[in-house]
Amino acid sequence: MKKLILSPSIYSADYAWIGDEILRLQRAGADMIHIDVMDGVFVPNISVGPPFIKKLRRVTELPFDVHLMISQPEPLFEAFADAGADILTVHAECCPHLDRTLSRIRELGMAPSVALNPHTPVENLRWVINSVRMVLVMTVNPGFGGQVFIENMYDKIKAVKDMAEAVGSPAHIEVDGGINAENVAKVVRAGANVIVAGNAVFRAGDMKAELESYRAAALEVT
Repeated sequence: MKKLILSPSIYSADYAWIGDEILRLQRAGADMIHIDVMDGVFVPNISVGPPFIKKLRRVTELPFDVHLMISQPEPLFEAFADAGADILTVHAECCPHLDRTLSRIRELGMAPSVALNPHTPVENLRWVINSVRMVLVMTVNPGFGGQVFIENMYDKIKAVKDMAEAVGSPAHIEVDGGINAENVAKVVRAGANVIVAGNAVFRAGDMKAELESYRAAALEVT
């Protein structure tokens, strides 16, 4: 089993104190910082862009796990690379030439990743699974924080894992949406090893203890 990687989402952070919030995550033991980018078209909300991310890069050296929930991501790839994105996730639903899109991300020095919405078939990954560093399985419908995990996504996580193993892909499997200490063991058992959590982490009285509870739950699975 791959090492568990915790990538808390700053979408649930207090943006008035965002630098301090990132440092809190760093001290609490986060492995990466998950940054949600929304355009108000592909998803209902609007969030942040490359200039914001570039400023965040001055705060921490933790890898930036940038999730693009935007309908036309390709024109912005260079800006995200310049801003300091380490992993760049695009949605399969937005990229008609997905293999070319992933190649461009790699050319710009970022690790390519593909996200699937809850309704999107795993089959969409078949011909690119060996070209990605990571697959992000959305376990809620994207665009809002604080949603409840969709229960049949455990089967989808397992289907992605089975596909990756069948072709020898080393891709990490990330999950995002409704993740908390109560269900993290189940998503790890299904095959995920990169955990995105937002509300559960930022609303915890002890952020470090919350993240450590995820690691402890994952250890029970192994």
